[in-house]
Amino acid sequence: MDNGEPLYLHVAGLVADKWNANGQCGLVVGATFPNELAAVRQRIGDALPLLVPGIGAQGGDITATVNAGANAARSGMMINSSRAIIYASGGDDWREAAGRAAMGLRDAINAVR
Repeated sequence: MDNGEPLYLHVAGLVADKWNANGQCGLVVGATFPNELAAVRQRIGDALPLLVPGIGAQGGDITATVNAGANAARSGMMINSSRAIIYASGGDDWREAAGRAAMGLRDAINAVR
């Protein structure tokens, strides 16, 4: 942007300030860049929900992600992890392994919240 603002923050501002008149919007912000995630949360405030991919196989840190993206109520995010859960095991125990991985992620998120 001409004013030096990064494009992602400009778009986040448009969503928060103009495009969300009916409360229908949310944003997708990656967990692998927690500083940018924090900047987006600061720009949009507490009302907009965030979908946050990048935990698990992509290497995003749960603590950094929750601290950067949570709103004042320590919520406001849907943290997505796919590969680390669905590929938790290649063996016959894949169902149990996927369940353990999902519950482990849930517990890790709640420990930080």
